[in-house]
Amino acid sequence: MDDLNEKAARRRKIAHAIEIVILIVLFICFIFPFILVIINVFKTKADITSNPLALIGEHGFTIKNFPEAMRKMNFLRSFGNSALITIVSTIFTILIASMTAFVIVRNKWKACGALFGLMIASMVIPFQVLMIPLVSLYGGVLGMLNHRATLIFMHVGFSLSMATFMFHGAIFTNVPLALEEAATIDGCTRWQTYWKIVFPLLKPTIATVAIIDAMAFWNDYLLPSLVLARKELYTIPIATQVFYGTYSTDIGLVMAALLLAMLPILILYMFLQRYIVEGVTSGAVK
Repeated sequence: MDDLNEKAARRRKIAHAIEIVILIVLFICFIFPFILVIINVFKTKADITSNPLALIGEHGFTIKNFPEAMRKMNFLRSFGNSALITIVSTIFTILIASMTAFVIVRNKWKACGALFGLMIASMVIPFQVLMIPLVSLYGGVLGMLNHRATLIFMHVGFSLSMATFMFHGAIFTNVPLALEEAATIDGCTRWQTYWKIVFPLLKPTIATVAIIDAMAFWNDYLLPSLVLARKELYTIPIATQVFYGTYSTDIGLVMAALLLAMLPILILYMFLQRYIVEGVTSGAVK
């Protein structure tokens, strides 16, 4: 019996070691492009082309790529556009989605069920199917392109279904109805109950929706490229296209621009990461 237990324990240790090795290999494969960007952003174009895997190029360590990239892409203006669009879109998405989910969960109306079903169904429709009619309608008919407000409106519209789905699960599972009934007995209105009782309990889901949508809005290239045609409205992903020429591309400037674009999202994730797993799983089980 002892021999069998020892063999079983040995097999478990071997299986665990194999899992660790596989995870390490997958982690290296996942993080390798990011490491490649970091080690090449401090090289000249010639050094990157000749030996992209070298830690330091033949011409030594340089930081010239950063100011040159910021100048060419007008970084401060592009950063301001991206920040404004991302922050406003994320805030509106969180507020509208959480309130919509609260109404759907706490009311058994058929209209609420139909609305929720339509929102779930809309999640399977690819954006590429809608982009041509969308641009034709807002541009050709309504003349509403080349406005930040139009892009914010579209971002909120496309992200609302997923956010409502996540808030719906969180409210249904983690917000006891007894708390709302107690607040009503104490004299709270429906609006006060939502803001003082329900909304504070949704912090993990709010953080999850914020990081997912902020990353999507910040990194989006296709929708802003369709809506914003004027250079003064360019977001960071669109502004990076100035580094791509017809016959040549300065890879060092591209990597510097990419690193500058990644930093805000990485900082946001570092602050909110402790809420991510809890927020994703908050509506998964009852």
